[in-house]
Amino acid sequence: MSEYEATGSLNLPTESMKIMAESVGVAGLSDSAAKELADEINFRLKTVIQDATKFMHHGKRKRLSTMDIDHALKIKNIEPLYGFSNPDHIPFRFASGGGRELHFLEDKELDIADIIGGSLPKLPLDVSLRAHWLSIDGIQPAVPENPPSLSKDQQRLESSDPVSKLAKIGDKTQKKSTTLTATNKPKTETVQVKQLTAHELSVEQQLYYKEITEACVGSDEARRAEAFQSLASDPGLHQMLPRLCTFIAEGVRVNVVQNNLAPLIYLMRMVKALLSNQTLYLEKYLHELVPAVTSCMVSKQLCLRPEVDNHWALRDFSSRLIAQICKNYHTTTNNCQTRVTRLFCRALANDKMPLASFYGALVGLSELGTEVIKAFIIPKIRAIGERIEPFLDGTGQANADRIAASHIKQLTIKVMVPILKVTRQPPDNVDDYRQEFGYLGPALHGAVNRARSQTTTTTASSGVISSAAAGSLGLSAGRGTIVVGGASGSATTSRNQSSAVANAASNPTKYMFVTSRPSTPVQATAPQTTQVVKLVSGAGQANKQTVMTTNQPKYVMVNSSQIVRDVGNKAPIKMEGTEGTPEVKMESSVVIKTENITILDD
Repeated sequence: MSEYEATGSLNLPTESMKIMAESVGVAGLSDSAAKELADEINFRLKTVIQDATKFMHHGKRKRLSTMDIDHALKIKNIEPLYGFSNPDHIPFRFASGGGRELHFLEDKELDIADIIGGSLPKLPLDVSLRAHWLSIDGIQPAVPENPPSLSKDQQRLESSDPVSKLAKIGDKTQKKSTTLTATNKPKTETVQVKQLTAHELSVEQQLYYKEITEACVGSDEARRAEAFQSLASDPGLHQMLPRLCTFIAEGVRVNVVQNNLAPLIYLMRMVKALLSNQTLYLEKYLHELVPAVTSCMVSKQLCLRPEVDNHWALRDFSSRLIAQICKNYHTTTNNCQTRVTRLFCRALANDKMPLASFYGALVGLSELGTEVIKAFIIPKIRAIGERIEPFLDGTGQANADRIAASHIKQLTIKVMVPILKVTRQPPDNVDDYRQEFGYLGPALHGAVNRARSQTTTTTASSGVISSAAAGSLGLSAGRGTIVVGGASGSATTSRNQSSAVANAASNPTKYMFVTSRPSTPVQATAPQTTQVVKLVSGAGQANKQTVMTTNQPKYVMVNSSQIVRDVGNKAPIKMEGTEGTPEVKMESSVVIKTENITILDD
């Protein structure tokens, strides 16, 4: 203690104790009591000053300050004296005279004339409002009131490397590296701590957030469509993105418990709109979005009436969303698709899982791609059939379970048919399917056969017919196109209008062309020249010819004794000619000999 002891002695006289006692209302204090008080106060002051001196020495200072006294009082659990803190040195002056010593603070003298003649201070500004543009045509203007917009690449960089954001704050937060100096000092490392900053929304952003959330889950469909369009295209939403994701997560959590189907659909549409926005990077918020979307897929009950309400559409839509999230944001760091696939596989392996949740897990795996289907669904087809067989064949089961089992069966067939059609070579044997896939084998066999027959029909309807002809002809009428052409001994007829119908009858000289009426009038290549087509049957005999002058070559052609009807004008045109020699002539010198022509529907 002697290290910090002052050179002088601290001794308060008994007269001072009596004066202080009289100031607080205690009169006639005895000398012994005054002496005891003086000794106690001397001791307490000495300890406080010694502790304050310690703070002064630890602060590498040579002048004791009021802050040191405050610290000394705090370590003794004594409330410090407020109002005496001053960062600068207080210039006390010493004065003595008449046997008394006094320290006083010298005040600056002020000239009253200068104060009176000086200029008055400016009045404080009145409260005012000023408007500015938050967004112009979807683009945020670069004004001081608006926050700086971040690109998607910058958001991705800050998400993966938070230290990169510190470099933008300034020189104070930049990394400092120390090297070995001439005195061979050891190299030291500087540890930087990222400051916690509160991202507060402006008044306009708060108003936008309130309006957009109310519109998305409200009852006005027009406002909802505008809100989804804004979420999908607005480039300045990255500051509100944490709050929007929290709103979606909390909304799903509440409405799943309450079985409100409509709000869940609106919230999933919000997720779809955010995923469609090319300026947002959602990887930092997958911990809120992925549980919300998967809850809408595998929850046991999403609506109050599972037998009536179409909650299957919500599960299908959510499965497409989770597939899009995995496609866009799966990395080797977050393993998003791996974790989602593991979650769905555990749901399929659980025998106590409700059928609605079973369907959600199955549709989630089916949306993740062909490789996932081959690896995780095909080996479980037999187990899926055993799971749903009692509900489809039994009569005492609940209606909701029977509907769920039917949806699982339809989904399994829909997912498996394209893969089985490619991986299995025909002919398909129903016994092989039953032995490999169990209960669902016959249904898969029939679906694969139907798919193969449809593929064969589609291939045959591509429309390639040969006929003896020379030269070529092309007619274009709006969206429908008829081309008749070929080399020395063949004519090829093709049609790309799906609504056209052409049937070939037993009579080789009877045929029909039908095209649809275009939405707008279509002119020929040369508007002033009428197009003429001449078709000669048999040996090329030509008797009487009928010329049709029209800018819309849409007609039905039959035998020469029939009627050629203009589909566009609805007016019959008589075409004359001998039996077996139908002719239609439209001011062109191209002559095509036709025999048997058959045009099949695509």
